[in-house]
Amino acid sequence: MTDAPELRRSRRTADVVGILEPNPYPLVAIAVAVVSVVVLTIIGFFLGTVDLGLSKAFNELHVGALGAFTTAVYHVISPVPAIALTFVVAGVIWWRARDIRPALGFGMTIAITWLPSAAVKEIVHRARPDVALLPHPFPVQPDPGYPSGHTVYITAFVIALVWVVRETRWHRLAQVLGVVAIVVVFLSVSIDAVHYPTDAAASVLWALAVTPAARVVWVDWVMPKVPILRPREGAAVPVRR
Repeated sequence: MTDAPELRRSRRTADVVGILEPNPYPLVAIAVAVVSVVVLTIIGFFLGTVDLGLSKAFNELHVGALGAFTTAVYHVISPVPAIALTFVVAGVIWWRARDIRPALGFGMTIAITWLPSAAVKEIVHRARPDVALLPHPFPVQPDPGYPSGHTVYITAFVIALVWVVRETRWHRLAQVLGVVAIVVVFLSVSIDAVHYPTDAAASVLWALAVTPAARVVWVDWVMPKVPILRPREGAAVPVRR
């Protein structure tokens, strides 16, 4: 008979095993990601200033408390804080599960989704909204704007976290709060006018398409080949549904 501590450990592992469940259609996930990245990259070359008017309209809202809030959001998920946040959450997942696999699945899924978007930024090289034309300009950002790394990051973060808590009572809450977080970041980068709204929209689509493939590559293909990342004896085993 399983004693209480062992039962609690088993439950902790089961709580976070969702992200380890294998994708039944891995090649479909990869194909969708590849096609989406190609299409979104091509679209980026043709956007130009098509939504400059919308950027100005959003930027009109950058006043008072709302302006301070959107600027704070932009800074809070800039690359260094975002990386720190990912490490902290991954650490909590590791502690909760007593298993590094879901923590690495979470962190690496985000990284593999997020980092390539920086390369596409340089390839497309779409300029950010011209600060000289904005009513409340944000300090000039040195890098191109398409896609929005902030928006790719938060969308990938939410998707990965929802997978982590898939089999728990926190799943619905994570979905709701995750959607709110994505909308907040989308509006923040648009109101700050550090990105065109189409930059942010393309970034959400990027993460929705690429995150499942990133999880397949890391969790389903790479991790099983690393001896220390194979399932431990007695650990919760993900099942194909």
